[in-house]
Amino acid sequence: MARKTKLQLGKPTRLPASPDEAQLDRVPNPHADTHYVARFVMPEFTALCPITGQPDFAHFVIDYVPNRFLLESKSLKLYLNSFRNHGGFHEECTVSIGKKLNALLRPRWLRIGGYWYPRGGMPIDVFWQAGKLPKGVWVPDQGVAPYRGRG
Repeated sequence: MARKTKLQLGKPTRLPASPDEAQLDRVPNPHADTHYVARFVMPEFTALCPITGQPDFAHFVIDYVPNRFLLESKSLKLYLNSFRNHGGFHEECTVSIGKKLNALLRPRWLRIGGYWYPRGGMPIDVFWQAGKLPKGVWVPDQGVAPYRGRG
């Protein structure tokens, strides 16, 4: 995977126009000898329906057990926000994000939960994971309630 070597952290950075233009950064894990879970939550993810162009909204929860690298959070925010003008089905967006993070970080374990808000009357939740959770690692519930409408 070709990556730029300069981090975006600590300097002004424009929002990438698309996920293909976005740069994800990683940094060395200072506790690579320890198994622990790091979590990122993006409660206001937006992408476009590839058919209608209408906006789709999701709540993403990304959990991973780092290995040699950590995900740099500013680059993740920019990457996830670059989907705002990207046309992709819920499954495509969720799984492609998981695969890209997995390829970049090569974590011991990674999972992504995409909790999509309903449009057209039906929510679609998408889950993807890679690797094997190390024995004894505590992973909290993702904390996103099932969709219940107004009830």
